[in-house]
Parts: sequence; C-alpha cells; structure tokens
Amino acid sequence: MLDAALYSGETPALVLTYAWDRLLVDPIPGPRGPANFTGLRPLTRSVQTVPAHATPIAPAGSTLPRLAAELPQTFALIDPHHGAEGIIRQLEELVQYLEPDSVDLLDVGGDILAQGDEPTLRSPLADALTLAACCELNFPVRLLVAGPGLDGELPAGVLHDRLGPVALTLTAEHVLPVSSVLEWHPSEATAMLAATARGARGLCEVRDAGLPVPLTDEGPAVHEADLDEALNRNQLARAILATENLHEVEQYSREICGFSEIDYERNKASWLGTQPTPKLDPEAVLHQLNDFEANAQRRGITHTTFRRLTEAFGLSGTQRQDLRALLLSIRPEQYQAPLWRITQA
Repeated sequence: MLDAALYSGETPALVLTYAWDRLLVDPIPGPRGPANFTGLRPLTRSVQTVPAHATPIAPAGSTLPRLAAELPQTFALIDPHHGAEGIIRQLEELVQYLEPDSVDLLDVGGDILAQGDEPTLRSPLADALTLAACCELNFPVRLLVAGPGLDGELPAGVLHDRLGPVALTLTAEHVLPVSSVLEWHPSEATAMLAATARGARGLCEVRDAGLPVPLTDEGPAVHEADLDEALNRNQLARAILATENLHEVEQYSREICGFSEIDYERNKASWLGTQPTPKLDPEAVLHQLNDFEANAQRRGITHTTFRRLTEAFGLSGTQRQDLRALLLSIRPEQYQAPLWRITQA
C-alpha cells in the first residue's frame, strides 16, 4: 500500500519483514526463521526471499507465502534469531546487492518511537530490533510512521511531539492494490489504517483485551520521524545493538520494559492448548454478536475487528475466516471494509 502510494509501484519494492503472525495464525510463540520454511530462495548469504510456493513447516503458520502470491512486491525474511547483529548483516548484504535508491523503515502505529517504560506498550521487541539495525547501517534510512496510535499501544497524543512532518496521507485509492489481501490478512493495525483511509471514523475495539483505538482524521497520515532521535529515546533498541541472539534480546526486554512479548505468547499458547475447539454454531454466534454489540455500544465502540470478535466469542484463530463469512452473510450492511461496524441503537 505504501510502496504504491510513495513510489507509484513502478518498480515494486523488496519488503524485508518478520514472519511473526502471532497465535491467530501461528500456534508457535515468537517469530519464525528460515529453518521453519521449505521453498525459500537465497538472495544473499544471509537473506532469503519467501516466494508463493514456500511453505511453513507444520505446525508453524505464516501469511508471507500468500502475500507473495497476491502482491507484486518481493518478500524477504528478517531473521531475528541472531540478534541485532544478524539483522545488520542482512541489511548490509541487501544494500550491497540491490544498490537501492532508498531504504524506508515503516512502523504502523508508532510504538517504534517508545521509550520502553510506557504502561500501554505491548510489543516493543521487533521494532527495537529493526530500529537498532537500521541505525547501524551505513546507508540513509528514512523512518516512517503510518497511522499514529492505530496499533493500540502509544496514543496519538503521546506520539505528537515525536513525529516529524506528514510525508503522505493515504486515501481510498491507495488501498485499492491491497483490497483483496485485507479480506483475509489478520493485521488489526493495517485494517484500521486502510479503514481510516477509506473514511471510517469512530472508536474501534481490538485484540483479546478489547482495547479501544480512535479512528480519526490522523489515522491515514504517514509521518516521517528522526531515526537517531528514535534510537536515543528507545532504551531497548540502544541496549540490544550488539546482541547476537534472540534470547539476549528477550532478556533485555524483560529488564527494560518489564516483560517479553514472547513470554506472553508462550503463556497464551499454553492456555490455548488446553482449550477444546468450539463448534461454530450460527444461532449461538448471533446471540453472542447481539450481546457483544449491546455492551460495545455502552462503551462507545463504533467498530471492531474480526480478530476481536473471534476471541470475544471464544473461537480459535483457525475459525476467524469462517466467522467472518458467517457474519457477512447475515449482516452484510455492517461490513465497513475491512472492519465490522457496530450497529448503533
């Protein structure tokens, strides 16, 4: 979406990204590495691309092969298992091999601009790793923050003084190239970014905890931010600059932020492993939906995500698409793509 908006999609970008789809897609806690896939293609010594025919090795799951099948960009795998040092190597090899015109570091929501001690911070590890690595790269890197506050972590008001100028404001036209992907991809932050670009405004409830995220005119904005200032502010990113494995990174996260998000996933995965898979019963779902919406209205909620509904109804991640199809079949008028709009009394 951003590639097409900024560069017109004339030469599709190489997207270096994590295979970390959380437990909704991947039952194994933490990010996946090259050893968790078959069919990867070597690009450099340390970088492998994820083509459409690549397959995560069960029980791991990943959305990257399907993204590669449906989008023109090339997807390559960030391997965090060798710490910041390993990602620095990957970036250096890519810059030498590709000789790119530009390198952009994109974060949706803005938690990459965290200090590390904010009480609402939930997932600092991946951002801190990429920030640390990009700051060590001997090549200009532009830091971009899309949809300030849309990840449900740092509120937009907290981010205001940490953001630079607006580089772009996304519109419905910019969303068109990824419309089909948004129908199945589970990312809540990206869904809200696309929805605000299409004009959705209100209060969206997300995640298993039901966090309320404002959908405002600031939602579709893409800001530039100062990379060095971000590193100086981000205590975790500074601490992990010389790390050589993911275990070190996790330990620094526990010490600085008070937690490791992978520990949270481990605990949740352990709990989910003891739960039976419930039956998706249309009549029961309709009753649950009515109760959920009635309570949501009292909280001032106007929208929610299909991930939130799946977890609120006690269903498993594998049932999310079936739930979505069922809801769209019974109340299609409430679909404000790619979000679910709460009927107001």
